[in-house]
Amino acid sequence: MPATERLPRTLGPYRLQDRLGEGGMGVVHLAQAPDGGLVAVKVLNPRGDDVNGRRRLAREVETMRRVRSPYVAEVLDADVAGEFPYIVTRFVPGPTLEQLVRGRGPMSAAGLRRLACGTAQALAAIHAAGVVHRDLKPGNVMLTDDRPVVIDFGIAQAGDATSLTLTGLVMGTPGYLAPEVIEGEPSGPASDVHSWGATMAYAATGRAPFGSGTYETIFYRIVSGRADLTGVPAPFVPLISAALAKDPTHRPTAAWLSAQANAVDLSAPAPPPAAPPRTAGVARAVPPCAAPSPVCTATTPGIAGSATPIGATCWATPRAAGAWATGCGAAGCGAAGCGAGDCAGDCAGESYW
Repeated sequence: MPATERLPRTLGPYRLQDRLGEGGMGVVHLAQAPDGGLVAVKVLNPRGDDVNGRRRLAREVETMRRVRSPYVAEVLDADVAGEFPYIVTRFVPGPTLEQLVRGRGPMSAAGLRRLACGTAQALAAIHAAGVVHRDLKPGNVMLTDDRPVVIDFGIAQAGDATSLTLTGLVMGTPGYLAPEVIEGEPSGPASDVHSWGATMAYAATGRAPFGSGTYETIFYRIVSGRADLTGVPAPFVPLISAALAKDPTHRPTAAWLSAQANAVDLSAPAPPPAAPPRTAGVARAVPPCAAPSPVCTATTPGIAGSATPIGATCWATPRAAGAWATGCGAAGCGAAGCGAGDCAGDCAGESYW
C-alpha cells in the first residue's frame, strides 16, 4: 500500500481533508488548522522518502521562510523529522493558470497585465531573498480573485545552498526551462525570468511558446531561441521577448518586468516588424510611448550615469548584467526612477478574461 494512502488523519495539529494534488516530491492535502482555518499540507511522497528527499524538504522550508510577498504562498509551519515529514503553507483558493487557460482559452490583455505584474512581483521577492525558484510554470501559478500567487518551491534553491541536483539531471519543466539550464549551467534569477516569459506567452496564447514534442525537440527550440509569440498582445511582445533572450545577461530583472507590466499601455501600437538584434550595451528601440515626457528619465539603481531621457521613442538599454533602463508606460514613462505604481493597487479588480 502506498505510504500516502496510510497517512494518519492528522499530522501534528493539522487534520487532513481532501487531496489537492501531487508535485515532483510531495503530495499536497487540504487540512484544517487548530484555529479552524484551512491550510495546505505538503507531505513527502514515497519516491522521495529518503535522506536526499528529506534534505530537499528541509531546504524547501528554509527557502520559503525567507520569502515575504502577497504573491507567494508563504510557509506557516513544518515538521521534517517525523515519520511523515511535511510543510504547511497558506492555502490558496482557486485554480492554476494552466487549468484556467485550458478551460477558458488565452487571457485578455488586461488580465495578462495583471498576471504579468503579480508574478514578476513574486519573482522579485524570491530573488531579493537570495532564492531561485527554478520551476516557474503555468501549473505553479494560482489565480485568486485579487491576485496571482506563485506556489511550489519543491526544487527552489537558495543561492548559498549546496546543490542537491545529480550530475546530468535537469530539474524543472521542459517547456519552461532556460537555455543555460538545458546546457548545464546553474540556474539563476535570469533563468526564472526566462520561465516567466514562457509562462506569460502561454497565458497570452494558450500554448507553450516552444511547442510540443520530445524533450530533445523542445530543448532544441529553447536553446535556438525559437519562441513562437504569435498571438501575444502587441504591448507585451517587447517584455516577453526581452525575458526570453537567449543570453541571460540580456534579460531584465523581475522587478523591472513587474513595473513595466504594471504600467503597460494596452492601446500601444504593435512593435516594429524587424527589431535589431540585442547586443550588450547597445540601445534598442521599443514601441513609441503614449504621451512621452521629455523630462522623464529612468535610472538603473546602482549604475552611475544610467539616466536615459525619454523622447518620442523609448529606449531599453542594457546597463549591466540583468540591469535595464525603462521602456514605455501608460503615461509615457515607466519603471525605475519614474514612480511606477504598486501592482496590487493598480491591477486589482481587472478581469483575467
